[in-house]
Amino acid sequence: MATPDFIRTIRASAGHQLLLLPGVSAIVFDDEGRVLLGRRADTGKWSIIGGIPEPGEQPADVAEREVYEETGVECVVERVVLVQALQPVTYPNGDQCQFMDTSFLCRATGGEARVNDDESLEVAWFALDALPPLDEFSLFRIKQAQSEGPTWFETMSER
Repeated sequence: MATPDFIRTIRASAGHQLLLLPGVSAIVFDDEGRVLLGRRADTGKWSIIGGIPEPGEQPADVAEREVYEETGVECVVERVVLVQALQPVTYPNGDQCQFMDTSFLCRATGGEARVNDDESLEVAWFALDALPPLDEFSLFRIKQAQSEGPTWFETMSER
């Protein structure tokens, strides 16, 4: 996964220090109720689709763009599923980031699921009762996307 140029520019002066960055994830369902997943090139694991915005880009537009760029599937955002500060991560090069994830429920509107860039090894639709092994990040977001409740968020009192 390539580091965006604007992050490289920030890193030139910030070094490896912790950066708080926006992140977007998309839970995409088709008309059959299947969820779209990609097997990530960096980890080899299945996951929902996500990415980070370019400066000035709206989060919902990021979700739609990332889904198309990574999978060839066109979608529309229907609602915000959750907002959550993720745990800080340190990459092998020493860079530290903490992402503020906004997850969106999306509905597929066109295109065909395929590997569409170098970020995925595989892309596929999965029935909810036949999901591949997924981490808690993806499972929780899929579960929340299925609920009719309000946008989920975590408070300090819940920790």
